This record gives sequence, structure tokens and C-alpha cells, in this order.
Amino acid sequence: MDYDNSEVEELWCNQCRNDVIAYLRRQNLVHGQVGEWPAWHLAPYISIWAIESKDNPGWVGWWAVAGDLPHDYVSASGIKHPREAMQAIARRWHTAAEHMARGSYPTDFSIGSPDSWPSLGPQLASRAELLQSWAGDPELWANL
Repeated sequence: MDYDNSEVEELWCNQCRNDVIAYLRRQNLVHGQVGEWPAWHLAPYISIWAIESKDNPGWVGWWAVAGDLPHDYVSASGIKHPREAMQAIARRWHTAAEHMARGSYPTDFSIGSPDSWPSLGPQLASRAELLQSWAGDPELWANL
């Protein structure tokens, strides 16, 4: 698919938004609106979404990621920019992958079952490194 085509990009972003909404529903996260457009994205790999706080309407309460990676979200407390959200999720995944490699349950994170960790752990670590790389690339953030 040609993700430089604005129609293809829009379809992909809309699908990611729907995925985020469904994911947050499964997580039972109480929140306000999900942004109509990602706060940042690199189609077809990742989209970062601002999630409105239910307690403080009009303010970002959460950041969520979707795309060709695990869905996840973090509190926006202390995180004011999608780049910071990407870094926070990368750190979280790196820590979770370390726990999985040791055979211990990751704190505040669940993915797969312990018998799947030998294959999932390295994949999660690889995705964490990729997120860190993207977060550290100023060219990817120049237009934001």
C-alpha cells in the first residue's frame, strides 16, 4: 500500500483509532474522547493518540499507541508530548522484556502467558529499541 497517498494514510489512521478505542474498552480505562487524528504517526508502523481525561475534559489524560506493534497506553501525568509518551512506552516495554527474560511477571504490564515469553520477550525488547530509535530521531519530529 502507498502510505504516502493521503487517502490510504487516512484509512490507516482511522483503523488505528478504532483499534485504540476497542483496546481501551477491553482495558476498562475510563476516559474522555480519543483524538480524531493521531498526535503523531509513522504509517504503517505506529500511531500515538491523545486520550482525553474524563476528570479534566479538554486535557490529555492518557497517551495510547497502535499500529504494527502491541497496543499500550500510559498516563499523561508528566508527559506533555507524544515523543515523551513514546519514550515512556519504550522504557516500559524494555523493563517488561527484562522481566520476561528472567521468567518473572512484568510489573504493571501483561502480554501473553509465561510459556510464550521466550519468543515474546525478545520481540518486545526489539520494539522498545525501535521506539527509542524513533524518539531519538529529530527528523521524525521536525514537523510537530
